[in-house]
Amino acid sequence: MSKGKNMSKKISHSPIYVYPAVFTPEPEGGYYVHFPDIENCFTCGDTIEEGIMMAEDALALMVYSNYEEKGIDAPQPTPINEIKLKKKEFASYVACDTTVPRRKFGTKSVKKTLTIPEWLNEAAMAERINFSQVLQDALKEKLRVG
Repeated sequence: MSKGKNMSKKISHSPIYVYPAVFTPEPEGGYYVHFPDIENCFTCGDTIEEGIMMAEDALALMVYSNYEEKGIDAPQPTPINEIKLKKKEFASYVACDTTVPRRKFGTKSVKKTLTIPEWLNEAAMAERINFSQVLQDALKEKLRVG
């Protein structure tokens, strides 16, 4: 059977990914959670709710660091009905947003050329204004991002 629709692609231009996670009850309580499609992506939680929240964070970090940051396409998720489960395990889709790790770890800068009126340039230079910082601040405010 084919892998099906690639749900790992970004949804509506936002960095949202969806993958199946396997939840395994721990003998002492809590849940171990892993993602069969994402190598070394696992976490745990004391409750199902905490396991889901921790899984979202782990997935976002691993997709960002293993794929987005390296410019590699994330793997297609296996359809949930094809996940092999052991006794007492269950699978659930988990969605993540890689915006947080991008902001926290993504420090790559790009050079931009812009045009402003000469008088404005001279006034800003006289005040020793950092053009890059002003542009970053203005873009963040305009885009309503951190």
